[in-house]
Amino acid sequence: MLCTLLLSISALGWQGCSDKSAETGDLPILGERQLVQREVDGQQVTDTVYHRIPDFAFINQDSQVVTSLTVQDKVYVTDFFFTTCPTICPKMKSQMLRVYEEFKDEPRLMLLSHTIDPKHDTVAVLRDYADRLQVSSDKWHFVTGEKDSIYSIAMQYMVTALEDEEEPGGFVHSGAFVLVDQNRHVRGIYDGTDPAQVDRLIRDIPALLPKKKKKKDADKN
Repeated sequence: MLCTLLLSISALGWQGCSDKSAETGDLPILGERQLVQREVDGQQVTDTVYHRIPDFAFINQDSQVVTSLTVQDKVYVTDFFFTTCPTICPKMKSQMLRVYEEFKDEPRLMLLSHTIDPKHDTVAVLRDYADRLQVSSDKWHFVTGEKDSIYSIAMQYMVTALEDEEEPGGFVHSGAFVLVDQNRHVRGIYDGTDPAQVDRLIRDIPALLPKKKKKKDADKN
């Protein structure tokens, strides 16, 4: 099936990025980049402008607006799913629950799951879904919104999300978990159906978490 094929092909690329990061001790910034020249003190300086997730606004399971400000200064993991998915979504959610449990007491990390079937997955449906998973909406947002906006933001995360009547459930989407840093740069893409890939994600996350303020610095503020 197309969904499985996309997942398999993508996983090969993700493996390469993750292996490279493990060797260098650093996570790459994924996506297109531009070289921009500017003048500083009479000298031409070239800056690299990296791909950045644009501003967004969706509605979560508590009917609260979730925007780019919600994840400001935080690291987050995002994915795309639908509640009636008969194929990879149950595996994805069991693996995302592992991430949730590992970091549920870490305020610098959030989880953001987008439904790709907003017609069916209303706020009430997402609320019931989150309740059955027994997760906190402060940590894990299940969001819906305009279909075109959801599919458009998926492209920004470099993953697949679209309607396809020939696919089980009527949609095709990748099983990717996307790791995004506090500057909204994509730093890793992992196969969310593969426990070994999710192990790697769990190991990579701490490298991106903003440094906690020391007590003396916190007291000054």
